[in-house]
Amino acid sequence: MMRQYELVERVQAYNPNVDEQLLNKAYVYAMQKHGSQKRASGDPYFNHPLEVAAILTELKLDDASIVVGLLHDTIEDTDATRAEIDQLFGAEIGAIVDGLTKIERLNLVSREEAQAENLRKLLLAISQDVRVLLVKLADRLHNMRTLQYMPPEKRTRIAQETMDIYAPLAGRMGMQDMRSELEDISFKILQPEHYQAIVARLDEMQATYRETIATISTELSERLSAEGITARVKARVKSPFSIFNKIERKSIALEQLSDMIGFRVIVGSTDECYHTLGVVHTKWKVVPGRFKDYISVPKHNDYQSIHTTIVGPGRQRAELQIRTEEMDRIAEFGIAAHALYKDGASADLSRIENESHAYGSLRSTIAHLTAGNSTEDFLEYTKLELFQDQVFCFTPRGRLIALPRGATPIDFAYALHTDIGDTTVGAKINGAILPLVTQLRSGDEVEIIRDHNHMPPINWLGIAATGKARAAIRRAVRHAATQRTFALGEHVLNMMLEREGVMLDDTEAKTLAEALGMASRRDLLIAVGEGKIGAEPLATELASIKGLRKRRRKLDLPVADTADGWFALRSTDLFRFRVPGGQRSGPHAKAALSQLDFHIGVTVSAEGVVPGDRLVGILQPDQPMQIYPIHSEALIDLHDSDVAWVDVRWNLAGREDRPYATVISMESVNKPGSLAQISAAIAACDANINNLVMRMISPDFHQMIFEIEVRDLAQLTDVLATLKRSPGLSAVQRAGVREASMISTLEWDGKVDKRFNDDKR
Repeated sequence: MMRQYELVERVQAYNPNVDEQLLNKAYVYAMQKHGSQKRASGDPYFNHPLEVAAILTELKLDDASIVVGLLHDTIEDTDATRAEIDQLFGAEIGAIVDGLTKIERLNLVSREEAQAENLRKLLLAISQDVRVLLVKLADRLHNMRTLQYMPPEKRTRIAQETMDIYAPLAGRMGMQDMRSELEDISFKILQPEHYQAIVARLDEMQATYRETIATISTELSERLSAEGITARVKARVKSPFSIFNKIERKSIALEQLSDMIGFRVIVGSTDECYHTLGVVHTKWKVVPGRFKDYISVPKHNDYQSIHTTIVGPGRQRAELQIRTEEMDRIAEFGIAAHALYKDGASADLSRIENESHAYGSLRSTIAHLTAGNSTEDFLEYTKLELFQDQVFCFTPRGRLIALPRGATPIDFAYALHTDIGDTTVGAKINGAILPLVTQLRSGDEVEIIRDHNHMPPINWLGIAATGKARAAIRRAVRHAATQRTFALGEHVLNMMLEREGVMLDDTEAKTLAEALGMASRRDLLIAVGEGKIGAEPLATELASIKGLRKRRRKLDLPVADTADGWFALRSTDLFRFRVPGGQRSGPHAKAALSQLDFHIGVTVSAEGVVPGDRLVGILQPDQPMQIYPIHSEALIDLHDSDVAWVDVRWNLAGREDRPYATVISMESVNKPGSLAQISAAIAACDANINNLVMRMISPDFHQMIFEIEVRDLAQLTDVLATLKRSPGLSAVQRAGVREASMISTLEWDGKVDKRFNDDKR
């Protein structure tokens, strides 16, 4: 265990003005508070905060950060309080320690919710003081180094959390050494067989190419020296996880990798970086397509370097990274290399933001992430927004936009402004109009084509790669859905008012809403449109408020065919309908309702319906009842039509496991095997394909429309989710009426279509 004087000496090595009294007081306080606590390894718990403080001294951080490293678990794991920390060590240190303390889980219903809320609190604290992030990463690094003492299940969970959140967060801040160590430890735990295979291959390569590595290093140094360039050449081997990532990304075998050896060439100035590049390219052959200039265009985490790959002695490929000493320091230590805290001075966040683009960008991103996202979306958006490698694209006016790898013009549009994203209908990439599913590459110039009457469709969620875009799309889709349900609820209420020949003023509307447990008229109509409040209770409360005598529509229906006011449709036995609480004043609607009885025929929308769908029946004179799922676009066109709307619900007793036909559509890249890939994905969800229509929409894309059989909405959702994750597919969704009519006509009159016949299977 590290002694007090040893910790002080570590800090004195880079900060002669260290506050010894403050460090000693924190050392003693933390040791007393943790007392006899033990870690899973059996070591005294106090050893952990000491090791965290030691890691922070390696990053050469200020006294306050070292003190926080010693105290970071006191509020969470001992009887220490924030007030006590503030009193003894100051409010600044107290605030950082509190930012590192997990929230209480008393009101959280799941581990995922707890993780999301703890991450939200941590990010908010990071946005206030970057030292929260640095201490948290040091804490996680030491926990990972001792993870072997934890139970297997907990070990796996912590490793996955580290891989998903903390390692990428270290990378986002440019702390590559810490990121690599966190990734490699997690990789070793999560995929031990892959890890061992790669490590064995690395050991083999180092033994085989030891002389080649020495030769390249020597020749590089001598050649540069002859050109008057003083350089340090460091050979390095890529980390196991970065090699695994490359294997996965390029779909190649481990044996096919030939550039696992790299060299860092450290020179004195930026000019010498480009001079060195010319010398290297003159001496050795260059591998085409492997040149990247991150000095001209730095990465989002402030990383700067020139990358090139050469074919060296023995035809061995070697990657070279050419940079200055300052660039190398930032590449290894990231934001911690900016000397943000000097001589014990307090943090100046405005200066930090100016010096470190990575931290300024992180604060801006955190402000977006923590503003209103629901708990279930927060983790997804955070991982999408914070933790992906980036590509750099330009607007026609030259504005640089950084996006995650795999981003599309949709993400580009939302990065410019939410309104631009919502109204996007197309894009020009490098002057050519290309599909919105096109993945952008660094250097692309993107021009967005807009239509101010357009709103984003829900299938864009399967295309967007950024959390900002997905959040905006979901918000727009929710808003559109709310507007539709509001219109439907308003339609139902207006029918009742027209039937009774009365009107509601604002006071009466509010009274009606409150009587049904709603805060406002709008909330009431949305609830009615969503089916949360039925026509019967709405009619009852309306009659009470207006002093009306409740009228019931009488139908000649046997009592045996009713269930809680719902009447069975004898023609199918699969649906029940409820007598409408009101009707439109149109003559066709009245005529249609006068023909309503339980023998009426049923025709289901070409889209198909499955158990779990909310249903609406549309009646016209002398026509079968047309049943639509509530999400059908066809209902929008019927809002102002002279038709009767009828509440319909499923009658599934004894029919829960039978298959039901529905139609889905998608766009697929035109390549061999795409149809087999789709069929396999549908079969993997235990769904069956009845029919298929394909049509070419461009030389590179087909639209595919499938009629499939599923048990219910949950299975259909599983099918759609699986297809959305499949490469080469986009616009995966339930088919609209137009697409569905190309493949299927679903009629329920007991004669035309036998899919819903009780005798089937």
